[in-house]
Amino acid sequence: MNSLPEIEAAIMQLSEGEIRDLSNWLQEYLNDSWDKQIEADAKSGRLDRLIQRAKSDIDANRVKPLDEILNNP
Repeated sequence: MNSLPEIEAAIMQLSEGEIRDLSNWLQEYLNDSWDKQIEADAKSGRLDRLIQRAKSDIDANRVKPLDEILNNP
């Protein structure tokens, strides 16, 4: 099973519970991949400019509490 159509066909043969398990596994896999990418970007310095900008915004009081943003559409 090497192609996407083959994988899709195999998934269609799974029970609802197996599909939920697969979905959970896939989400964990994607989360782990994201974490590894962020870690690599941080180590390489790719996030340094964004971190410095955030620190500057905090120092200049150009930020709002998250609660204020989420509760004020």
